[in-house]
Amino acid sequence: MIYSFKNDYSEGAHPDILKALTETNLIQAEGYGLDCHTRSAANAIRELAEAPDADVHLISGGTQTNLIAISSFLRPHEACIAATSGHIAVHEAGAIEATGHKLLCVDTPDGKLTPDLIAPVLSQHHFEHMVKPKLVYISNATELGTVYTLAEMKALYTFCQANHLLLYADGARLGAAIMSKASGLSLKDMYRFTDAFFIGGTKNGALLGEALVIKNCDVKAEYRYLIKQRGALLAKGWILGIQFKTLFTDNLFFDLAAHANGMARRLALELEQAGCTFLIDSPTNQIFPVMENRVIQVLSEQFSFYTWSTVDENLSAVRLITSWATSEGAVRNFLDAYRKASGK
Repeated sequence: MIYSFKNDYSEGAHPDILKALTETNLIQAEGYGLDCHTRSAANAIRELAEAPDADVHLISGGTQTNLIAISSFLRPHEACIAATSGHIAVHEAGAIEATGHKLLCVDTPDGKLTPDLIAPVLSQHHFEHMVKPKLVYISNATELGTVYTLAEMKALYTFCQANHLLLYADGARLGAAIMSKASGLSLKDMYRFTDAFFIGGTKNGALLGEALVIKNCDVKAEYRYLIKQRGALLAKGWILGIQFKTLFTDNLFFDLAAHANGMARRLALELEQAGCTFLIDSPTNQIFPVMENRVIQVLSEQFSFYTWSTVDENLSAVRLITSWATSEGAVRNFLDAYRKASGK
């Protein structure tokens, strides 16, 4: 059987989540996210973020969360600034623009936006004959596995506040970002330095689901109406509630992310020792080693992964992603196969 390093959601769910779902399976619960499990999950998130006034909404997936959040935060003439590599710009089938909001994309060397990169966009879009930039979209971790530091988040939020912009963070891999030694961030910091962000469960041990956390009072109003209108208010909302309640019990969410990062670190360190270079320095569970094309071909017969970009006629960068469930044995098998194929 071919082992997959293509993503961090090939497995189902952590056993604790399956156990919790099984134990509550025949216990009736209120629908549409009004159940006790969802309330407990939301309260756990508020406690970790030190944000008693935060709105917390559980939504089934990342694209749906991004679409509902961004489209509802913006007025019809307002636009969203994103990195060219950002998930909403590349991998969501134009979902945001299908709602009528233009994306203003910025090239970045590492997938991260900075005040210096955003400022020219504001200068270019300065009057009513153009769309008005209003929201800055970031992802943490980014699509390149890089992370925002505490200082970077603070500087970006300060800039957005000064320029009347909303800052929204896609946290599909927020666990990996927070547990990265490079970030120094916590859920409290994410709440302090954004107007809204979401916590990804799908890619960190849940069957499905994301937790949207809203701070800005101007965009909180009647949000459940907007979730319902977009088809995301699940009748069996307790399925999401139980999962997030479990993830935020006994540090499970953070432990799973730390494991995924640890497996990626082992892969990266041993591949580097075997002579690999890397497309970018990624401290999370996504790594981008550069390999000979002939080696990639051999490895693809035993493992599933993406060839990310061409480096030259002989070399390409691949993307390897580890998950909460990646075993040391799977990592060891990949490293052994690489050494055998490369002769290193």
